[in-house]
Amino acid sequence: MIIIGEKINGAIPSVAEAIAKKDGEFIKDLAKTQADAGAHFIDVCASTDTAVELETMEWLMGLVQEATDTPIAVDSPDARICAGSMKFCKRPGLINSVSMEGDKTEVIFPLIAGTKWECAALLCDDTGIPKSYEQRMEVFAAIMQRAEEYKIEPSRLHIDPLVEMLCTSEDGINTVLRVIREIKRQYPAIHITGGASNISFNLPARKFVNQAFLVLAMGAGMDSAIINPLHKHMMGLIYAVEALKGNDEYCIEYINAYREGLFGPVQ
Repeated sequence: MIIIGEKINGAIPSVAEAIAKKDGEFIKDLAKTQADAGAHFIDVCASTDTAVELETMEWLMGLVQEATDTPIAVDSPDARICAGSMKFCKRPGLINSVSMEGDKTEVIFPLIAGTKWECAALLCDDTGIPKSYEQRMEVFAAIMQRAEEYKIEPSRLHIDPLVEMLCTSEDGINTVLRVIREIKRQYPAIHITGGASNISFNLPARKFVNQAFLVLAMGAGMDSAIINPLHKHMMGLIYAVEALKGNDEYCIEYINAYREGLFGPVQ
């Protein structure tokens, strides 16, 4: 499972305060603790006013790279901010994200073509978030056609099927699971990602919904997630599901993660 650590995001009040106060040690600690907890990418999202977003990204990314060698997931809803932020990275990472909205793929795909950069792609377009399975698969086909034009291998893409709030969904997560299964059937090497906590907005005891969703999604083929790796029980669950799916020979990774304390206290 590819873990994208979500904690360095200006939408989180403590991070917004650190950005405002230029508290670099706070940001570096967040980067290091997420890397130590098993994150494969450290997501960096400024969530500031657009006038200062790029310079804020430069500051944040510099701090992250002082603290860890873990690659960065460059995160902004503005594709041009993502493009501008790439030059601050010492090594290829992940662009988060593109979609079929506007010219996002035209901005990002030429820049990552022929590189080792990976890219998250959301299944939405200028009409918004598609509600039906068929509409989401149409957007997926358009993204893959664009990726093929730039010779971007499926293995470098992380497709986000768009996980919405469970409390407003008409069919639970059945549409999302169906999309995941079909994408993995068509492109076994492609990655499926998403924000695991999106599912539980406005619900009590959110951790139970998040964990149940992750088990179902991983069973359908999700192999990348934007989560808080400091939630040790969630990390333990991920290692357990990977072992149960046969992706962890002799449960070695599960055992090692347990010995390293990545699960937290077990009751």
